[in-house]
Amino acid sequence: MFGEIALGSEFFERLVEIDAEITDRVAARGCRFCGGPLYRGDYDRKPRGGAVAAAAEAFSRRFSLCCGREGCRRRATPPSVRFLGRRVYVGAAVVLASVVALATMIAAAAQRATGVPAPTLRRWRRWWRGPFIKTAVFFDVASRIPGIEVRRMPVSILEAMTGGAGDRLRRLLVWLTPLTTTSTPDGSRFTRGLT
Repeated sequence: MFGEIALGSEFFERLVEIDAEITDRVAARGCRFCGGPLYRGDYDRKPRGGAVAAAAEAFSRRFSLCCGREGCRRRATPPSVRFLGRRVYVGAAVVLASVVALATMIAAAAQRATGVPAPTLRRWRRWWRGPFIKTAVFFDVASRIPGIEVRRMPVSILEAMTGGAGDRLRRLLVWLTPLTTTSTPDGSRFTRGLT
């Protein structure tokens, strides 16, 4: 399914555009604590893409906002389609490497194909089948795509979607955005209509 997909700079440029739009939406709402204006306060990340998403390593700024009201100054980090929370690897690499790991079922082969260490791949597979299925994001995805096979995630989600491989991956990353931050609750409201 994703064996021939090349996640080049164009794919990640589109993800940067989506992240910028999400950031603008969050900024327009103002600070959730005091209602003050939110200003850009981006910070550097050192993302890894492995062999499946090496182009992502060039897009290393994590968009973030900071309240401009004196006395508040709280940070609001918007949801992101590029970064999957605090993980070192970009979200696209987590999804694609998990797909490859599930397809090969041999840790050494999956590591060679993805450039991601075997222990990391095993941890991600456990996450898809464990903690992820307890999240509100999973329940949202499951309501959109009935009959998801938990033991085959994320493959079963991607197979049930329509469109090209890149479009399906981008749409799944948009659905996963509420998991990417805790400082902007209900992050899904900022991603409606994006893909």
